[in-house]
Amino acid sequence: MKSAWERFEPNGWREYSLIDSGNGRKLERWGEVVTIRPEVTAIWSPGLSDKEWHQLANAEFVQDGSRSGKWKRYKKCPDHWQISYPSSRGKLTFNLRFTQFKHLGVFPEQAANWEFIIDHIQRFPNPRVLNLFAYTGGASLAARAAGAEVTHVDSIRAVIDWTRENMESSRLTDIRWVVEDALRFVQREAKRGNKYHGVIMDPPSWGISPGKGKKKWKLEDQLVELIESTAEIVEKQHFLILNTYSGLANSTLETLINTSFPPSNTACGDLILHSETERKLATGSCLRSWI
Repeated sequence: MKSAWERFEPNGWREYSLIDSGNGRKLERWGEVVTIRPEVTAIWSPGLSDKEWHQLANAEFVQDGSRSGKWKRYKKCPDHWQISYPSSRGKLTFNLRFTQFKHLGVFPEQAANWEFIIDHIQRFPNPRVLNLFAYTGGASLAARAAGAEVTHVDSIRAVIDWTRENMESSRLTDIRWVVEDALRFVQREAKRGNKYHGVIMDPPSWGISPGKGKKKWKLEDQLVELIESTAEIVEKQHFLILNTYSGLANSTLETLINTSFPPSNTACGDLILHSETERKLATGSCLRSWI
């Protein structure tokens, strides 16, 4: 088995680009819409001037709290629009919109994982894939486009509905939707004896599940339990993707996987977006393992 450190960088985007980054912000193009958003890790000086940024931008997200804020419009632009990613198994289409949490509906750096998912699904007959903390479902769309039976789990109903829009816009069908706490769902699947060829997870640093019996989630407290439970529901031959935006070191993720799963090939490193002004922006940690 092998282990490697990598930069995971998407190369297939045509309708998204990171134009520039620096001074705690990033300048991005989403189709015809250009935005400015906060980015705490962009501590360097940008390649373009502040004047150039605002000449290009349609809107800027201005924070008024630690996790929320408002969009300031500079130019006319739609409230809702689409961009597509040309995956090796067909076009994946995402419905974008301005939210009060600065997100638009897709994490573009994750395209590096979508191609990995598509490639590895080909190894299995009748592949089954589980996407946990699945947000608006880029990984779910990629897996379904590659022919997998996909279960998409998120605790927020509105996000599931958003993903369904993306599935329909991508001309895909039959993704299984589950509105539930991810850890609880995995533990139930283990009791049922259900197995998956691929598991993708993108756990947040913290959160509270909605509805009755609100359950608190804190990554450092529950990630070990999640990984140990996940190890019970994978087939002997499988792949796993673990993303975090929490600051946990890559070596920490690798050690955690190696202590819970059988020996496997692993690659861990940073998810990277490379700007048009030659800035490399690390957006989170990523670990892949496969047997």
